Amino acid sequence: MAPSSMAKTPRRPFHTASDADIKRGLVSDVYFARTVQILEARGDRKRVKAEVYVKSLPDDWDWGVLAGIEEVAGLLEGLPVTVWSMDEGTVFAPYQPVLVIEGTYVEWAQYETALLGLLCQASGVATKAARCKKAAGERQVISFGARRMHPALAPMIERNAFIGGCDGVAVTKSAELIDADPMGTIPHSLVLMVGDTVEALAAFHEVVDPKVRRVALIDTLQDEKFEAIRVAQALGKDLYAVRLDTPSSRRGDFYRILEEVRWELDLRGFHHVKLVASGGIDEYEILRLNPVADSYGVGTSLASAPVLNFALDIMEIEGRPVAKRGKWSGGKAVYRRRGALDTVVVPAAQSPPASNGPWDQLLKPLVEAGRIVRDLPPPRTIREFVLDQLGLVSFDSLRRHGLRSDF
Repeated sequence: MAPSSMAKTPRRPFHTASDADIKRGLVSDVYFARTVQILEARGDRKRVKAEVYVKSLPDDWDWGVLAGIEEVAGLLEGLPVTVWSMDEGTVFAPYQPVLVIEGTYVEWAQYETALLGLLCQASGVATKAARCKKAAGERQVISFGARRMHPALAPMIERNAFIGGCDGVAVTKSAELIDADPMGTIPHSLVLMVGDTVEALAAFHEVVDPKVRRVALIDTLQDEKFEAIRVAQALGKDLYAVRLDTPSSRRGDFYRILEEVRWELDLRGFHHVKLVASGGIDEYEILRLNPVADSYGVGTSLASAPVLNFALDIMEIEGRPVAKRGKWSGGKAVYRRRGALDTVVVPAAQSPPASNGPWDQLLKPLVEAGRIVRDLPPPRTIREFVLDQLGLVSFDSLRRHGLRSDF
């Protein structure tokens, strides 16, 4: 039987929660609402302190990049809570608390689901982007993943791809969040509509603002090598790059295809034309293609980045250390040696080690009594912070895969 067309509530065009729904705590697992109902019936007004951290990271990841802090601040603003957190963009490891929240439990319990969701996905995307950028080195990495995600999430995901290290994003709305121009080339559809790669590029060159770099997509109709030669001869010095998005069904060895295109362009004096690789790109493929590629468009691997499995656990009730089994109770401080990533977690009342200092406290005030008390930096500042730290992290996990690396 077909579903009834008589809806009990007005149908919304998109299946997403509104900002107001999230802010009101309506995006919450039902057991939190039931817990609050029970505690309120018991007159329980205990204050608790809880911390957020991961016990492990996905795949072979050794480190993560914290993201979503700005949205968490917006979520908790106005609530009677006090929050400490690491700076957005901080590189962290398992068992390092990244955020601590304190307040009367029944007044904030229903926000746990949304709080974790904001951190888990944003940090997963930022970490994947950072891994891709670490692999690429000085080569450009552009986020191309919007079509692989729900459109309501595209700006959030591309914003976090940018702060994780991507050099640009493709979606216009996403670019507004990072105060930048969107980046993109010619789609296959333009070549098909015009009927020829060179003619499509000539039309682009004639119509589109000259400040946009001329990048030709060369795998729509003919062999990549010959299309690369044709577009280079047509535009000459005005051609910035050619992009290969060669389908996996006929790709063969992508490395060899790029190598061949580079040879043919250089042989004819087109040394200035860069090679952009896209289609199924992740950090492992970047490491493999680095000797022959100048830039990368990364889509699905960013849009579908593994979430980081943050958990939120109570570790103090009314100032008394308490935690479920497997968790370390009591308030904690997280210190990092200045200029390095050496990090220690100690009881909150304990100072960092006297040796190898100075040490900086990573958990800083974010919200006090419902008021945001920290300046929230723009995405570009966070990205610079991440890039500085990427110079300190290792890539041993990728080397274990037997992939060549520049690091």
